[in-house]
Amino acid sequence: ILEGKSYRLKFPWVGVVNRSQADINKNVDMIAARRREREYFSTTPEYRHLAHRMGSEHLAKMLSKHLETVIKSRIPGIQSLINKTIAELETESSRLGNPIAADAGGKLYTIMEICRLFDQNFREHLDGVRTGGDKVYNIFDNQLPAALKIILGSSLLKLMEADGYQPHLIAPEQGYRRLIESTLITIRSPAEAAVDASHSILKDLVHKAMSETPVGNAAIESLERMRVQSKKATLQLVDMECCYLTVEFFRKLPQDVDKGGSATQSIFDRYNDSYLRRIGSTVLSYVNMVCATLRHSIRKSIVYCQVREAKRSLLDFFYTELGKLEVRNVLS
Repeated sequence: ILEGKSYRLKFPWVGVVNRSQADINKNVDMIAARRREREYFSTTPEYRHLAHRMGSEHLAKMLSKHLETVIKSRIPGIQSLINKTIAELETESSRLGNPIAADAGGKLYTIMEICRLFDQNFREHLDGVRTGGDKVYNIFDNQLPAALKIILGSSLLKLMEADGYQPHLIAPEQGYRRLIESTLITIRSPAEAAVDASHSILKDLVHKAMSETPVGNAAIESLERMRVQSKKATLQLVDMECCYLTVEFFRKLPQDVDKGGSATQSIFDRYNDSYLRRIGSTVLSYVNMVCATLRHSIRKSIVYCQVREAKRSLLDFFYTELGKLEVRNVLS
């Protein structure tokens, strides 16, 4: 049997010699019993050739090795179960909310960590990692150019349908200036609309980021300050074009020697319909040039004052105010 000839096992037979009842009664310890077991297998002729794989010590080694093999085979499954359990617990913890720290430092750290997550989510919306940021550039590519086109069309219609001669419009300098200023001043409205539309989209992105992190009104207040600054800078661009004409534009126009007609002619004959239309065409060409410039400069102003600032320092003011507060106010 021990040689595996009578009945073969997957794992070989191991013979052991247990303590007899007499040994137990005599309190023979296990060390002595193991020594007597080794002597028995090594000195008995029938078992001498099997002595190296007999005995309790050999059985313990075999069982330990087998247990090690079984454990190693189960480790991947155990790791998978642990990871799955961790993921489930983290999901439940996220749903229930993280524990609130009891000390002042821990609570302040929690506030800063929430702000960091909000800032990260908001930037991802602007950068295109999350949806929504591309709507800002739709304002520059569609809304603003369309509004400027409407202004140019309206100005052209007014100039072409002018009801007769008006001397104060024809004076070489004041005439052109008043025509141009009256047209350019209308660009203020679409410029403000572009600022407000960008602000609305940025505020919507803030609300999306707020839904993922519990940040209060600090971000909205920052956006309001940025909108005021952006609107001020954008309208200044329009006002600069209104108050200072680009003289070089008019110097490059072809000169008409008899544009004013003869001094002997009546005032109505000197300024005929063709001449007035030429004035209108010149004014519209200048306004068109300014609109092409403002289309890019307004875009840059909004990106610089609102989009870039929102991405770079949306919560900076909140951090500064938070740092000024005393510990008891922070905790409250």
